Amino acid sequence: MSTYTQIIYQIVFGTKNREKTLDPKNREELFKYIHGLLKNKNCHCYQIGGVSDHLHIVTHIHPSVSLANIVKDIKLSTSELIKTQKLFPNFRGWQEGYGAFTYSMKEKDRLVEYVKNQESHHHKTSFMDEYRMFLNEHKIDFDEKYLL
Repeated sequence: MSTYTQIIYQIVFGTKNREKTLDPKNREELFKYIHGLLKNKNCHCYQIGGVSDHLHIVTHIHPSVSLANIVKDIKLSTSELIKTQKLFPNFRGWQEGYGAFTYSMKEKDRLVEYVKNQESHHHKTSFMDEYRMFLNEHKIDFDEKYLL
């Protein structure tokens, strides 16, 4: 018997200290790199988006890949890419930790549109307010001191 899964993850993480270092002009190159990394790990990437201080990745993770390992690989390899290619000169790294939220296939189109529209969404809502909303929506207990 084979292994079959149908879990869509929204992975969210920010820049170190929520610094606004991800300039728009090179974000697309970063997104393409992450997309390629996921593809090489047999994961299906539906959408990547973000603004100057954080990213959203909508993906299906292959059953042989752990969530923690894929996030670690994304953070390490993109940090290296950003530094060697000088994509974002003021980038000092990614925050510790991440948020990962699961969705059904029925929610995929809505989620992809949400991530596509990060720029307009964040004219009204801060990253931290958005992050708290995800934690509350998914009924995840959290301590405010670890969000800072």
